[in-house]
Formats: sequence, structure tokens, C-alpha cells
Amino acid sequence: MTVTAANDINSFYKIGSDAVRNSLYGANTDSSEKPANLFGSIFDAAVSNINDTNNALSNQENEILKWAMGISENTHDLTMAVGKAQTALDYTIALRDKLLESYKEIMQIQI
Repeated sequence: MTVTAANDINSFYKIGSDAVRNSLYGANTDSSEKPANLFGSIFDAAVSNINDTNNALSNQENEILKWAMGISENTHDLTMAVGKAQTALDYTIALRDKLLESYKEIMQIQI
């Protein structure tokens, strides 16, 4: 049986897994619709990730200041804030690196 490239690609739009289909189309859309603005949704997710990272870093800074000034003696909150901020920052840096790697690969494509 020979399969053409067009049939291969079209078969991805008939995915049976709800998790995979929802990640492509969104949770509340019909699977027969094509994704309208996939880049926009990826961009919105990246901006949301940056905002979450900034919030985590701000919370870390606040907890460090509270502990340094003696307002809070709870080292658990401080440790949790530092851990969340470090994890968020590591994830954001990894995401940036992958995006730059993808961009460089796309730029090397010969037309």
C-alpha cells in the first residue's frame, strides 16, 4: 500500500486521542475544524509562561525581603518561593533555547 504525503498529513487531523486533539484544537472546539491561529496560541502560551516566571521571581524576592527584615521566620515559605522561581526560570530558559534552535534551523532551510 502506498501512502502519499498529503494523506499522511491529513491523517493527523483525524487523531483518536482526546488529549492530543485538545492540544491541537483546544478543549472546546470540534475536531473537524482546522486550527485557526496556531501561532497565536503558541505565542500566548509563551507570554503567559514569561508572566508566570516574573510572578514567581517577584514572590521569591518578597519572601527573601520578609525573611531578611525579620518579618517572617517561616523558612518553608522562603524555600518554596525560591524553588518555584528557580524551576520557572529554568523552564523559561529551556523554552527560549528550543525556540532559538528551531528558528536557526528554519533559517537554514534552502528554498
